[in-house]
Amino acid sequence: MTLATHDEIRIHGTVAPGFEAVRDRFAANFTRDDDSREVGAAVAVYRHGALVVDLWAGVRDEARREPWTADTLVNVWSTTKGVTAIALARLVDQGKVDYAAPVAAYWPEFAQAGKADITVAQLVSHQAGLPGFVDPTPLSDFYHWEIVASRLAAQAPMWEPGTKNSYHAMTYGFLAGEIIRRVSGRSVGRFVAEEIAGPLGADVHIGLAERDEPRVAAMIPPKAGEGFDPATMPPEALAAVANPAMEPAIPHDRAWRAAEVPAGNGHATALGLARIFGALANGGELDGVRLMSPATIAKLTTVQTRREDVMLGFKPFWAHGVALNDSGVFGPRPGTFGHSGWGGSFACADPGTGVAIGYVMNQMGGGLVGDPRAVGLCHAVFASL
Repeated sequence: MTLATHDEIRIHGTVAPGFEAVRDRFAANFTRDDDSREVGAAVAVYRHGALVVDLWAGVRDEARREPWTADTLVNVWSTTKGVTAIALARLVDQGKVDYAAPVAAYWPEFAQAGKADITVAQLVSHQAGLPGFVDPTPLSDFYHWEIVASRLAAQAPMWEPGTKNSYHAMTYGFLAGEIIRRVSGRSVGRFVAEEIAGPLGADVHIGLAERDEPRVAAMIPPKAGEGFDPATMPPEALAAVANPAMEPAIPHDRAWRAAEVPAGNGHATALGLARIFGALANGGELDGVRLMSPATIAKLTTVQTRREDVMLGFKPFWAHGVALNDSGVFGPRPGTFGHSGWGGSFACADPGTGVAIGYVMNQMGGGLVGDPRAVGLCHAVFASL
C-alpha cells in the first residue's frame, strides 16, 4: 500500500498498486464543476479480504473548518437498509428466520388487517403494501420503537401484497427490524453492534452513542435535485416520504442520531461499510470472522421482483433487502449487490471478483440512486482489476 497523494486536492490514506485510478477518480470528485462537487468524503475497497483502497479528504462542515479524518462518521440514509438486510440474513443463516415464512410467524400482531399471509420475502423486497404510515406520524414518533411497530402491525396494506412494489423508504427498517427484535430479543442496533459491526471491527452504528458525536460530519443539503413534489407523486410514493416529511437537515439533531431508524439513520465510515460488505464479497468471512455461509449470501441476493418500482420509477431488481446491479449504479458487473443512500452514499459487494466498496460523503447529491460520484468510483474500482 502507498500513501495516497494528488496534485489538486490533499487525499489521505492508502492505495494498493494497481488501484491508483480509484484515487484519481476520488480526487476528481472534489474538482467537479457541477452540483455534486465533494466537500468531505471517504471511500474504501476490499478485494478477496484485503484492504486495497482507504481514502478520505476534505472537510466535515459547511464552514470548512473541520478536516475530514479517518474516523469521521456520517449519516448514510438508506445505505442503512443494506446493513439491516445483512442483519436479517444472519438470522436466516442461523436457521432462525425463513424468507418464505409469514411475517406473523415471528411477529403475531402483524397478522392484523389482512396481513397474515405476507411473507418475510415480500416485506423486505418492498412488496408488502406498507410504504408509509396512514395515521399522522410526526418525526418524534420514530424515536419510540413500540409506537411505530404497533402502528404498522395494525395498518392495512395499500395494495394486495405481492402484486406491486413501491419503495418502503422509512418503514422498511421498522418492519425488518421488528422481525430481528422478535427473533433475537435484541434491538436491530444492538444486534448489528454485537453480531456484525463489533466482531468485524466495523465503524457502523444504528443508534449513535453520545461519545461518538464529536466524530459526526454535518450533512449539507443538495444544491439542486429532483425533490419530492406531492402534486405529481402517486399515493404509495407520497406515503413513503411525506408522513413525516423527510428533510436533509434531520440528521443534525441528536435525537435522530441516538434513535434506531434502521432504514435511514445509520452512521458509518466508508471503511466500516466496506468491512461488512467485504465479508459478503469474500464468501461471508473477513479476518477470521464469519457472518454467514455462501449459501445464505445466495439467498440474500435472490431477486424477488423485477417490476417497476412505483416510487423510484425504474425496475430495481429487489432481492431480500438489497438490490442487484441491473441499472449499473454499482459498476459494470450485474452480480454486484448493495444499497444506496439519499444523496450519494453506498455499499456494495461482488462475490464474483471478491470486491466490496463503501463510500460516504457530506455534500448530498440531488438523487436517490445513481449519484455520478458513486458511479464513477465503482467503474474506477472494477477497471482496476
